[in-house]
Amino acid sequence: MAGTQARGTERGPGRPREERVTGAVLNAVVELVTEQGMQAVTMDAVAALAGVSKPAIYRRWPTKQDLIIAAAETRIGPLSVPDLGDFRAELRVVLMARLEAYRLPGSDRLIAGMIGAAAEADAVRGQYAQYTERITSETRNILERGIARGDVRPDTDVRAAATLVAAPLLFRLIGEQELPDARLVDTLVDLVARAVGSTS
Repeated sequence: MAGTQARGTERGPGRPREERVTGAVLNAVVELVTEQGMQAVTMDAVAALAGVSKPAIYRRWPTKQDLIIAAAETRIGPLSVPDLGDFRAELRVVLMARLEAYRLPGSDRLIAGMIGAAAEADAVRGQYAQYTERITSETRNILERGIARGDVRPDTDVRAAATLVAAPLLFRLIGEQELPDARLVDTLVDLVARAVGSTS
């Protein structure tokens, strides 16, 4: 899934110019972060690498913050998980999709830089909160679906459980500075399912 998201900006030559500019700019941000770190992301550097004008960038993303969030969303964006009839199976789909995205080169710098930027005094906190809401929405959906189906406890705090799902892979990547792997995903599926799963 993550690979599909990342490749979504690489369509054929017949795509509209607007889409080409958007793809070139967001790819440039990811490339700069991957190779040089978040400090390399300036509007001048992005414009030069993408081969577009700065006004074209500012029309789409008025601030560097907007640009970084949009670039992050090409890697770690909203998911869609079909009803598999089993909460554990659906949870594993979510976590494996995130695992794939987090293991891509530069994802650690991109995410760490975005988290750091969100803590800056002049950051518009609501924009980061909205991004987080979008990327955790499918986890909330599968929890609510599990409650309706009966394999997730009805008293589950859905928001807290969604945070519990999202945090471990990120902490392994950013805090512990290790690439998360499928073994961690399997462990998390087991732990989360035990925590919120219905015993009936």
